[in-house]
Amino acid sequence: MNLPNSLTLLRIFIVPLLVVVLLTKFSESWFGLPQHVLGVSLFLIAAFTDWLDGYLARKRRQVSRLGILLDPIADKLLISSAFISLVENRLAPAWAVVLIIGREFAVSGLRSIAAAEGWAIAASPMGKFKMVSQVVTIALLITSSVSGAPPVETRAFPVITFWTVPEMHVAINHLLGDGALTSLDVRVLLYGLGRGLLWIVVISACWSMYGYFHQFYANARERLGIDKEKKQPTLPTAVGSKQ
Repeated sequence: MNLPNSLTLLRIFIVPLLVVVLLTKFSESWFGLPQHVLGVSLFLIAAFTDWLDGYLARKRRQVSRLGILLDPIADKLLISSAFISLVENRLAPAWAVVLIIGREFAVSGLRSIAAAEGWAIAASPMGKFKMVSQVVTIALLITSSVSGAPPVETRAFPVITFWTVPEMHVAINHLLGDGALTSLDVRVLLYGLGRGLLWIVVISACWSMYGYFHQFYANARERLGIDKEKKQPTLPTAVGSKQ
């Protein structure tokens, strides 16, 4: 048990506390902080440990099998629990969260199959971009909520439809100087930005999943070709024949 693995375990232990803070229906402050501020603070601290444990493991040469196993589990627990809490609080649509979490299970399954066959699937740049966009999106949506309630009731997920709601027009006008910018305006703007970024998360999740499947398929075909060459019998060469 080293420092990077301790940080990974800390991220896992923060997950249930984060769920309690996000889903408990109280309007009072928690430890002197509003509920949504405490929730986004816990989430950002947990997300920061995701980068810190990997950095420390490489710098201190403490990469271990336990850390390699726990790190993706901790990441998936954190992101999945946060998105499910957002669905419960009506801050994110369920179908988008199902796509995002389903992608995590699919990629994990591919990596497990590849590891069982003795080869690994490298992390793609799109996958890293997806992780960053997920953290920013979740943080914006949590910050825009007060006691788990969205600032604007919207039934349609498309961004084009969302930007037509009156509250968004008022918030944009106040932002441009046509009136005083209120706390509700800030919540509406953060909520709209978070819902817009959620589209980017969904698209990047599907695109990165395609990249992992393509890489898995290419490696599988290459290994099958090598195995067939190894199993193919070689014909004996006749004595005195030219080669």
